[in-house]
Amino acid sequence: MTKGYVLDPTAHRADDITSAGPDAGPLAGKVVGFRVDEMWRAWDWISEIWAEEFRKAGADVKFWRSAGRTGSEGERLAKSLDAFLESVDVAVIGLGNCGSCTGWTIRDALAAAAKGVPTTAVVTDNFKDLGRHLARRGGRSGLRLHVLPYPLNEKLKSDVEAVAREHFAKALKTMGAQLVARAAAE
Repeated sequence: MTKGYVLDPTAHRADDITSAGPDAGPLAGKVVGFRVDEMWRAWDWISEIWAEEFRKAGADVKFWRSAGRTGSEGERLAKSLDAFLESVDVAVIGLGNCGSCTGWTIRDALAAAAKGVPTTAVVTDNFKDLGRHLARRGGRSGLRLHVLPYPLNEKLKSDVEAVAREHFAKALKTMGAQLVARAAAE
């Protein structure tokens, strides 16, 4: 008789990091890095609005755009992403708005979190479960996820800008960020 094994696909990793990682804290004087991609104009609009608010709070803001991720172009972009992550104090990675985009968003967020950078992955509502599952599979079930409504990209720019403004304070909370130092606020 042959013996077989059934593996449990729902098992949790023994090395899973359930912590969200460090809070972003006060943003003044920090470099906040946005990872954007070439697919989602709505994320471009949202990240620009949030970036302006971060600048008003005294943060510097950088953007890194994801593109072709395979072959020699992928190797070049992997090095570029690594350099970008080394140059920021806080990472905001998006947008998980389809299957593959969510996969790359979580992958890049895991890379940022592994460097000890306070990291938030941004996904839309339809892809939050996939994002959480991928983060858990990647060994960081505690990865911070900020969830935006779905659909976004099909909306008018003015409607997306309203979503950006509505979610700004919520995103700060997800990030564990403050626009002013706590001591100054008290």
